[in-house]
Amino acid sequence: MSEPDPSSVGPTAAKPQPANSFGRLSALKSNLSLRLLTALLLIPPVCFAIYAGGLFVLGLVTLIVLLGVREFYHLIEAKGAEPLRGVGYLAAGVLPLVFYLGSDYQATVLMSFALLGMLIAQLQKAQIGESLASISGTFFGVFYVSWLLSHAVSLRFFQALVAARFGAGAAEGMHPDVGGYYLFLVVSVTVAGDAGAYFVGRRFGRHKLAPRVSPNKTVEGALGAIGVGLLVALGCKLTFDLAAPALSAHLGWLPTLLFALLAAVAGILGDLIESLLKRDARVKDTGTLLPGTGGVLDRIDSNLLAIPFVYYGLLAFTYLTQPLAVAFPEAPLPVR
Repeated sequence: MSEPDPSSVGPTAAKPQPANSFGRLSALKSNLSLRLLTALLLIPPVCFAIYAGGLFVLGLVTLIVLLGVREFYHLIEAKGAEPLRGVGYLAAGVLPLVFYLGSDYQATVLMSFALLGMLIAQLQKAQIGESLASISGTFFGVFYVSWLLSHAVSLRFFQALVAARFGAGAAEGMHPDVGGYYLFLVVSVTVAGDAGAYFVGRRFGRHKLAPRVSPNKTVEGALGAIGVGLLVALGCKLTFDLAAPALSAHLGWLPTLLFALLAAVAGILGDLIESLLKRDARVKDTGTLLPGTGGVLDRIDSNLLAIPFVYYGLLAFTYLTQPLAVAFPEAPLPVR
């Protein structure tokens, strides 16, 4: 969530504001302190999971997915529809595992079966009113949260997936843990972009970015998100080049900037999309699990688009920069 947006909801969700400027300043400082504390608590386990890979990253993604889907279904209920929670949770929880053990193609097959399961589950309900909204909302929740975020698993194991998809030649020279660097880079850019948008938008924000969707978000805040994100990407590249060059060597400085720009722009769009959904549901935050930030969806909204965008962009980049290996692939290797 890039910038605070208390005015993005209807009057029923409005909260009383402090009566004087001193009270408003105190409330702002308190909220900022909570945001910083929450970030300090979340960063270590996320960094460890990215570093360790394997079941750690799978477990973290699955946990975030289930919490995020739960919050999304609260939005659906706020609109008067009744999501098919059982089928939705099952599909959402299994998707990261399918990405881990198989591929995005097999995950697509699972989505087809999940939709069929939702249709059948709706037939079993005693009340069939709002069936269209129920099925659509349940399926979109699985896609929006689980399908998109599960690409973090694919990105973490990028080298193995490239070898399986394009042949061993395309992955030659890649470190087996290069995906850890890519995932850390994307998350760092989006997190830094959120902070950049928050502070730059508050200090210099004048021109509305999307007033109908999120009145408090500004063009200056978006530029701050992009600028800070690019600076952090350069810092990540330099740090890894010095400390672990085998991980960052496959992506030069210019491609790093281009993918950082892609992640930053996708993060802004992801933030706006979540603001659109919250505005429609007339809620300020998707939850209260993370003090100062709101819910899980409020924290991961930028990554929901940034991670898949960068993942498929890196696949295209690898394909275009390894023409001989792709044209004459060796026997595919298992993903794990």
